[in-house]
Amino acid sequence: MKFEYQQLISQNQSIDELELQSFEMSIYLLKLRIGNEQGMLYNGNELMRFNSTQQVREAFADIDVLQAVMVHDSPYDEMIGNPAKSGASLKLPFSLQQPL
Repeated sequence: MKFEYQQLISQNQSIDELELQSFEMSIYLLKLRIGNEQGMLYNGNELMRFNSTQQVREAFADIDVLQAVMVHDSPYDEMIGNPAKSGASLKLPFSLQQPL
């Protein structure tokens, strides 16, 4: 499923889960779940990419998000020549509230 950012804004639709996927600590992509549908967030025909967590907070300031998490999968083991780990990625709660 493909979610279009402008449609989410115009329809004022509630998001059940927003999963912020962190790559190299400066590239963020979003996976959304609305009802039984799940998919990535797009801006037109391209994946919507964010360069900071603050950009994500600003983009979703006016959208109702029930749960938000950040997922980070570290390539450290592979970088040092170890086999890729088979365990799950690190998944942490993520606040969409603006920091004070």
